[in-house]
Amino acid sequence: MKIYLLILVFCISTLTSCVETGSTTAVESTPEVTNAVADPNEARVPEAFAIQGNPLYPPTIPARRLRIMETALTSARSNYNANPESLENIIWLGRRTAYLYKYQEAIQIYTNGLQKKPDSYRLLRHRGHRYISIRKFPEAIQDLERAAFLIRGLDSLMIEPDGQPNRQNIPLSNTQFNIWYHLGLAYYLQGNLDKAISAYKKCMEVSVNNDLRVATIDWLYMTYRKTGNDEAAQELIAPITKRMKIIENESYHKRILMYKGEIAPEKLLDLKQTNDPTLDIDLVTQGYGVANWYLYNGEVDKARAILQRIVETNSWSAFGYIAAEVDLFNLLAGGI
Repeated sequence: MKIYLLILVFCISTLTSCVETGSTTAVESTPEVTNAVADPNEARVPEAFAIQGNPLYPPTIPARRLRIMETALTSARSNYNANPESLENIIWLGRRTAYLYKYQEAIQIYTNGLQKKPDSYRLLRHRGHRYISIRKFPEAIQDLERAAFLIRGLDSLMIEPDGQPNRQNIPLSNTQFNIWYHLGLAYYLQGNLDKAISAYKKCMEVSVNNDLRVATIDWLYMTYRKTGNDEAAQELIAPITKRMKIIENESYHKRILMYKGEIAPEKLLDLKQTNDPTLDIDLVTQGYGVANWYLYNGEVDKARAILQRIVETNSWSAFGYIAAEVDLFNLLAGGI
């Protein structure tokens, strides 16, 4: 399996190199946000390439949501232009840019910021996240490992404000969580499961509410199952109950309840595909858990069908989608 993943990483690096040469470097320029709703038949530069090699373009954003996102980006750019040395302004310009699926430009914004602030674990955390979005797992790992090194010894958790708030407008995550969570994911996607387990265990230490716990437990459970440590996996999910208060990570909560036999796998797939990446996120997230469940239980054809359904959505930046790509690649290569 490691051989196949090495080939995979090489292919991704080769394919994406052509994209980097066209990325935006002058962050003061007005972003071409209209690309987010461009006609799919027009010639466009892809934001990334899928694991299988096909180009990935920004999906259509509904007009009302697009206007809100454009306004937020304009404000972030104005703040940055007023004070380009501000770490907050750099981060928010990058985040608002990335929300419009302009990952290459966002990565360049973070890169420019790191030239000014090379030891910013926050910039490394955000750039590492977006390297995952474009399938550059080694680069993500390098950034996130560096960020994890830089946060050692921090006594208090740094609450991370939401760019797209939940329904209760309560920020749930913290910077330490996001560093370890994304590092664990990058290891998982690269096939380095032992390191993924170590990262997720560190992530558990900073998963300080139910939403963070179910997200971390879910990925750690799947990693344990992939390594054959079923006993550790079952022990991990034992404390999760139906009555836990969950604000935004319902999909992870439902997946864990499915692992415990309290929800039927088919029920998690009873979702209509909308072609809207925001609405399809539940299908992608829940579907990936179900596909893995079938893989654990030897039902490979069912798993493959669900993974294929996931990659037919437009939610190509979702973690479940990226993981589905990796698993499909490995299934075709005989690595699973």
